[in-house]
Amino acid sequence: MKAARVLSIPVRAWRRLWRTTRRRYYTWRVRSQAASAGEGLRVNGPSSVSRTTRIGSNVHFNGMRITGVGEVTIGDNFHSGGECVIISEIHDYEGNALPYDATRIPKPVHIGDNVWLGQRVMVLGGVTIGDGAIIQAGSVVVRSIPAYAIAGGHPANVFGSRDVERYERLLSEQKFT
Repeated sequence: MKAARVLSIPVRAWRRLWRTTRRRYYTWRVRSQAASAGEGLRVNGPSSVSRTTRIGSNVHFNGMRITGVGEVTIGDNFHSGGECVIISEIHDYEGNALPYDATRIPKPVHIGDNVWLGQRVMVLGGVTIGDGAIIQAGSVVVRSIPAYAIAGGHPANVFGSRDVERYERLLSEQKFT
């Protein structure tokens, strides 16, 4: 009896194919869930967004979860670490039931261009994060962060700033990743 012929494909090639297929699926899923998404969307990890999410161009998610009924706007050239969460609503704790009633109060979130969220960042509703801001891994953003700021902690506080002149130069040269 003849032995069955086994296809010999290197393990690395299988892994690369699996990563590519998975990335395409995640990207397709986010694009189909969002209200709009620009060109160059790349989703590298399990992600889901709400129907009220508007995504700019050249956005990279590495595991993002956006929930709530409030509008979420994400600017161009946004990057996130894994396991990030954006919540765009609150419950009505002053309603007709305890601890809260069924009313969902929208709280919009606006994230500017060229923003970077580190691993496991949580952004709560009603927050605006300005252009070029960086949010440190593990932070909880409960109030707005100005443009070019570097913030972190629980709650996130501004502790530094980007070099604005360098930022503007890189922006004018269109040096994006």
